[in-house]
Amino acid sequence: MRDNESVSPTVQDLTLSEESSFDLLVVGGGMVGAALARACSGKGLRIAVIETRAPQRDWPPGEIDLRVSALSRASQRILARLGAWERIAALGANPYRRMCVWDALGGGSIHFDAQALGEPDLGHIVENRVIQLALWEALESSPDITLVCPASIAELERTDAGTRLMLGDGRTLRGRLLVAADGRDSLVRELSGIETEGRDYDQRAIVANVRAQEWHEETAWQRFLPTGPLALLPLADGRCSIVWSATAERAAELLAIGDAAFSAALTDASEARLGALVVEGPRAAFPLRLQHAKQYVLPGLALVGDAAHAVHPLAGQGVNLGFLDAAELAAAIDVAVNRGRDIAGLWTLRRYERARRGDNLAMLAAMDLIKRTFGNESPPVVAARSLGLSLTDRIGPLKNLFMERALGLGSDLPPLARPF
Repeated sequence: MRDNESVSPTVQDLTLSEESSFDLLVVGGGMVGAALARACSGKGLRIAVIETRAPQRDWPPGEIDLRVSALSRASQRILARLGAWERIAALGANPYRRMCVWDALGGGSIHFDAQALGEPDLGHIVENRVIQLALWEALESSPDITLVCPASIAELERTDAGTRLMLGDGRTLRGRLLVAADGRDSLVRELSGIETEGRDYDQRAIVANVRAQEWHEETAWQRFLPTGPLALLPLADGRCSIVWSATAERAAELLAIGDAAFSAALTDASEARLGALVVEGPRAAFPLRLQHAKQYVLPGLALVGDAAHAVHPLAGQGVNLGFLDAAELAAAIDVAVNRGRDIAGLWTLRRYERARRGDNLAMLAAMDLIKRTFGNESPPVVAARSLGLSLTDRIGPLKNLFMERALGLGSDLPPLARPF
């Protein structure tokens, strides 16, 4: 799948007694961690990315990853400036131009169309592995980035002078600034003593790829069911990627039945908006949780992406929030470098935290409120929310405001996410 085999230095050849020092240690080379490392490249910093396994390099023709992301315009700009978007587009990025959301109980609905904003699309549906591979290849082409992979963390020691990471194979890395980009179950966050708040949703998100009887019309379809939302995300080859959030009990039932029964249940749950749906390939599920770190930074430490916040997938904003985290932290580091300040000091890191914590908290709260509201079967609540959907659909300025927010068209964006 790669066009060039240029690979950056690694620490694979270090002896076990040696230590290697860096300015920036990024733990987690997934989408957000890789984006951050790439965004910090070219600033005169020595950067290391520690990752347990390298991304998948190739896959059979026609195979679609079970995990996809709905990338906003802001995320697209970030990835373009990091030199990854052209590769992502070549590997497969499908634009969606409309969105249709409706309530299974009350019948209220709302429709979004990119044309109303004068935009070519509302975003792109992209396989997660495509995004990660494109970013990883960008890291490999960056001479100031060292990829430490495969590697796992055994111990972490933070001092006023920086961080010392002991890897599972005995190697040791030192760094001025440590960034946790290692997911919602972040080991770095745990070892650093940062607590989280939130709750389990007692829901699981089922993911699969399906073939629809009718064309998806480059539209993202979402129906709110009492047991959780069902999203149909349009793929380039005409198929749809589904994210079906359901109670743990209902999800277990859906995973246990055969393909034909699952396809029938899915068609019914979608109200057959695209005709009969037929599942193709495997199904998987993952638990859903609302989680927010009580603080994003400590001296010499910053959390980004899911390590800082985990949001319900009903609006597909998780990775978009993470990319904005990476862009804001890179901007704060850039300011520190230009002004001769310590990149690991609280003057730098609180600049990042102030820029992102409030926005992330607002998004988490909004998604939680929507989840609670549409999961309520009380007749007055059902009537009120359906009326609210329908009224919002008729109020153009309010609807456009929602679309602009989702697209990332605001004026308070970090430099990497701003219009070209």
